[in-house]
Amino acid sequence: MVQLREDERLDYLLAEDLRIIQSPSVFAFSLDAVLLSKFVNVPIQKGKLVDLCSGNGIIPLLLSTRTKGSIIGVEIQERLCDMARRSVNYNELSQQIEMIHGDLKEIVKEIGYSKYDVVTCNPPYFPTPSQEEINKNEHYAIARHEIMCNLEDVIRVSSQLLRQGGKAAFVHRPGRLMDILSLMRQYRIEPKRLQFVYPKQNKEANTILIEGIKDGNPDLKVLPPLVVYNEQNEYNPDIRRILYGEQ
Repeated sequence: MVQLREDERLDYLLAEDLRIIQSPSVFAFSLDAVLLSKFVNVPIQKGKLVDLCSGNGIIPLLLSTRTKGSIIGVEIQERLCDMARRSVNYNELSQQIEMIHGDLKEIVKEIGYSKYDVVTCNPPYFPTPSQEEINKNEHYAIARHEIMCNLEDVIRVSSQLLRQGGKAAFVHRPGRLMDILSLMRQYRIEPKRLQFVYPKQNKEANTILIEGIKDGNPDLKVLPPLVVYNEQNEYNPDIRRILYGEQ
């Protein structure tokens, strides 16, 4: 059994035989997190992985279905970290996944430099707005806006965590692509794979997935696009496979 608090619910994790604790007033994962968890290259049998800005643990849980390596999730909001820990325990994954309540800007001192094979992050997308514009829900404001960390923090820390040859993967908005590319190179993560995600055919891309290698050689590959919905507002086959495992 799992203890649920306030308005929490226990949801099925789509294609995976897992459950996750969510709350509409605190946090519910998005398609972006699922896409990142399927996009990143991970070692299958062993390895050390870190997920920054973990929220309720969605990416560590999904990564556990793709690798037998150890996974650390880092989340600054205590309530979200607690939700993630309870989900990890419910799914009997505490031997593989460790959730740390902490600030990613300080996490390298705690878990170590240059020892990880993979770092993932679904970071806050938007610069911090004025007090009038900011979301009144603190949990959503921190998840969406660069209040506790910014893009440079995320990429700098990812580089510090990675061993040479390790991979970092991020999901973000296309408007930040040049910032992401320049910061990745600045911090020795060479961009290697880039994929654009479109809400519909003939619409502008609204999401990017990007992966780089620590001290890798220059050679960026742009993958075929992902289009989320068809004209009937149903998921396209590629997205259905990612979400539900359908062939």
